[in-house]
This record gives sequence, structure tokens and C-alpha cells, in this order.
Amino acid sequence: MLRFNHQETIAVEEKRKDLTSEQQRRLLQKLVERLSQEHPDFYYQSTSEIAAQLENYILQKDKLSFDDRTLLAPLSRYDIQLLLRLK
Repeated sequence: MLRFNHQETIAVEEKRKDLTSEQQRRLLQKLVERLSQEHPDFYYQSTSEIAAQLENYILQKDKLSFDDRTLLAPLSRYDIQLLLRLK
């Protein structure tokens, strides 16, 4: 049985959080691309406006797969804004 010390456990947890954040960021970027194709002016809106529209899009149960919705559901509008700014 593997045993981790406290620092190793923290390091593993941080890596998991980083991976989740990266998955969320990539999925949000795909959604921005999708919505930009549907609404050409979407790309030119402010980050806060885009985040609000993405938040509403995520809440629509028929728009995303269960896994994608589960990944994005915990995000607030502010979280979405932050992730959209990361590159």
C-alpha cells in the first residue's frame, strides 16, 4: 500500500487541481469558438459578457454532455472570466 507524506499529498492535490483547471479552460475555449460561429459578434464582446453567456449556456442541460457540464458546473461567472484570460 502506498503512503504519502503530507507534502506529497498536497503536491498531488495541486496537480489534480491544475489538470482540472486546464480541462475547464480548454472546454471553455471550445465553447467560445462554437458560440462565435453561431454569433459572429460574440468574439468582440467583453470577457464579462462572454462569461455571462457561457454561464447561461452551461446551465442549459441540452447543450453539453453530462461530463462536460459536470466539469464546468462548479465555475462561477468570475471563475469563467479568469479561465478565459489564461493562455
